[in-house]
Amino acid sequence: IFDDCKKEEEWKIIVLDDYTTKLLSLCCKMTDLLAEGITVVENIYKNREPVPHMKAIYFITPTKKSVDGLIDDFISKSSRRYKAAYVYFTDSCPDNLFNKMKSSCSKAIRRCKEISISFFPYESQVFTLNVPDAFYRCYSPTLEKMKDKDSVMEVMAEQIVTLCATLEENPGVRYKSKPLDNASKLAQLVEKGLENYYKTDEKSQIKAKTHSQLIIIDRGFDPVSTVLHELTFQAMAYDLLPIENDTYKYKTDGPAGKEKEAILEEDDELWVKIRHKHIADVIECVNKLKSIKKMQIMKVSVRGDVFDQLLRNKLIHPEDCMSKFKPNVERLCKTEQDLALGTDAEGQKVKDSMRVLLPVLLNKNHDNYDKIRAILLYIFSTNGTTQENLDKLIQNVQIESDSDMIRNWEYLGIPSASQQHKQPRRDRSSEETFQLSRWTPVMKDIMEDAIENKLDSKEWPYCSQCPPTWNGSGAVSARQKPKASYQDERKSSARLIIFVVGGITYSEMRSAYEVSQVYKSCEVIIGSTHLLTPKRLLDDVKSLSKPKDMVCIKDE
Repeated sequence: IFDDCKKEEEWKIIVLDDYTTKLLSLCCKMTDLLAEGITVVENIYKNREPVPHMKAIYFITPTKKSVDGLIDDFISKSSRRYKAAYVYFTDSCPDNLFNKMKSSCSKAIRRCKEISISFFPYESQVFTLNVPDAFYRCYSPTLEKMKDKDSVMEVMAEQIVTLCATLEENPGVRYKSKPLDNASKLAQLVEKGLENYYKTDEKSQIKAKTHSQLIIIDRGFDPVSTVLHELTFQAMAYDLLPIENDTYKYKTDGPAGKEKEAILEEDDELWVKIRHKHIADVIECVNKLKSIKKMQIMKVSVRGDVFDQLLRNKLIHPEDCMSKFKPNVERLCKTEQDLALGTDAEGQKVKDSMRVLLPVLLNKNHDNYDKIRAILLYIFSTNGTTQENLDKLIQNVQIESDSDMIRNWEYLGIPSASQQHKQPRRDRSSEETFQLSRWTPVMKDIMEDAIENKLDSKEWPYCSQCPPTWNGSGAVSARQKPKASYQDERKSSARLIIFVVGGITYSEMRSAYEVSQVYKSCEVIIGSTHLLTPKRLLDDVKSLSKPKDMVCIKDE
């Protein structure tokens, strides 16, 4: 957008709607905008002062509300709010809105483009579509006969197409075939959308020539990872601490403790370096940093300014996580790991899962959420339980009011009172792990199997009749060219894009980085409708059986 307007060397105003405000805030800061000649950022929905001598960039979504806001700014020549408009839509503008704009204010518009970026780049390898209500609309049985599900699916498909367009990829589209059909429906819509997009796009990417694959999965594919207590720093912090909008508010030590805030963002060098490390490693790193300036974080050198950043308290301190962990969560973790894996830390098979679960249920220090998480792990590990057994559990633990957090998993394709098909797992017995972090997300298996071309085509079918050739593991002829730089290698490498309907966990996000690190020939990008914490997911699951008018749809 900015390059497009640079020919006009003058200051400009940028006008955004709510969606593009959030999108832009994820991509740049006010200083970046100033460097591009932007002096003021305005909201299209609000009343604004006219500045008739300045030109305005409109970066908006192609919705009636936003287009009406644009038209109102140029309704008559005498009352124009700005000198001229440069209009950029996040996605394709419907004909009726385009014609309305054309007939009302075409003389004021110098440029009008659709830039195909209708998703949020949350991290360098993570995106969201910012539709948290999609969970309710895709999985609630109360909406089965309504068009809500179809409309949200169509919107999501359009957004995923803009992601592929931004990455200049035309991937082979695959999906997990069972037990629900959400992934299959969405995959077909995305396939159709990509076909239409690349028909009209001048680059006209041909599938066989782009080394990328898009896999669409329903949330029920791995229930365990959604409820387990994770001990890597980012996942642990978002689970145990009151972080809102990636901001953690806390008080400094001492009697006159001041309230401060830590913002967890992608351009915070130290946060990016340690967010995926186990809490034990993070504590060790931070302690080293505190005592010696010129230290290394896990063999990666850290500059002095990053160290200063830590001392200025701009990062969540691992001690905050540990203060929540030590009293109750530590004991829980052993039980959770034993239930999730079916074996204890010594590798011995768990013979009686109920015996492992009972101490958690009898402990008065654990709240209902923790007890429900443990009960769910018991159900998932025993491959379902009887209705009678489940009723007794709910009654004895006195969680009747929250029982839908357990029962409603059936709407995600995981019935609590019947046998479920268990996925075969990759052998990780040779990998070093901490005793309380032995579980590996199923997502990591899927990523590695996809890259190595080991996914069963019956279980993971392609939408296309003739799927593209896939070489994710980068096996090439022995007479290959000299080794390229990391950046060049990334440009020519394969891309694996994974999309989960109904939210992704922070451990699944971490897996994308870990797998990309191991398989250097393939970059893994993961995205979803929104990001999950265990508490948020349980609240969402509970709401599935409520009628639509009783559900408070949360904004992300």
